[in-house]
Formats: sequence, C-alpha cells, structure tokens
Amino acid sequence: MTRKQRRLTIIGGSLAVLAVAAALVLNAMRDSIVFFSTPAMVAEKHIQPGKRFRLGGLVQPGSLVRGDNLVVTFQVADGSATLPVSYKGILPDLFREGQGVVAEGALDSSGVFKADTVLAKHDENYMPKDVADALKKQGHWKDEYGAKPKGDTRSEASPGTSRAAQGAPQAGQGALR
Repeated sequence: MTRKQRRLTIIGGSLAVLAVAAALVLNAMRDSIVFFSTPAMVAEKHIQPGKRFRLGGLVQPGSLVRGDNLVVTFQVADGSATLPVSYKGILPDLFREGQGVVAEGALDSSGVFKADTVLAKHDENYMPKDVADALKKQGHWKDEYGAKPKGDTRSEASPGTSRAAQGAPQAGQGALR
C-alpha cells in the first residue's frame, strides 16, 4: 500500500467514525430537541414516568390550589387534553390562571407531572410559536392573541424614525411625568 492510499484510508475511516458518532448523538437527543410537549402530545407519546421533559400550555382557570409549605397544584391544558401539575416552590410573579406556562419535570406513577421549574410568559400578548400553532391546529386560536396592544404606535412609525421621534424618553428625562 502506497503512502497516498494509506492516507486516504485513514481519512475515510476517520470520517466514517465521525459520521457514526454524530448519528448516535442526534438519535439520543431526538426527543429533547423539542422545546416542550403539550398535554395532548404527552398522552400521544405515552411518556414513561420518571422521564424528564418540558410541559407547556395554559393554566386552567379554577384549577390553582395552594397547599402547605409552598406546594401548588394546577392543571395545564392545550385545548384537547389536560395534565395535573404539582410544584413545590415560589411561583413566578406573572403566573396566573388562564396564562401560558412551561414547566420542567417528570411524570410520577399516578400520572401527575411533578415540576421542579415553572416559567410563566412575560406578556399577555406573547405566546410561544409552538403553543400558538397547537391552538390554531385545534381551533382554539383567538384573533386577539396576535393583536398589538391598543395605543402602541411605536411600530407604526416609518422604519427610519428614531426612538426620540417616536416619543421614547430621552436620556435625562424621566419616564414618569
């Protein structure tokens, strides 16, 4: 075997090992690439108890129950399915019934999602694209979800207009008047 053939064999073998390693990593991460699963997706996938994942949806109105020692239970829904959630800790300030939430944790053997992290959306008009798509797909989308807040004229200004011309407070000016 000549020197050139040996070099090509080593390069080809290295590329094959790299391809196999990349395929194994992508296969292992296949389920965790999704930002979160909705309650309908959890039921559809038959996620096993103890497997960690993110759950996203809307907090069902009337389902929030506060217990002793910061234990909170509530229902997360996506329009077609609901999943009970249990969380121990301080909830975010923006957490409330009827709002979007993403919780991270695992199902227990009784089918309750035991969350160790709860994130609430930051604005009443913001909704993650996946949640909006799921609501549209299930026919629960409302036109005001994507609407701009009333009185918000900043985006109506021409693209070349500065923030100062749009009415934003300038340095040295207080926002409260």
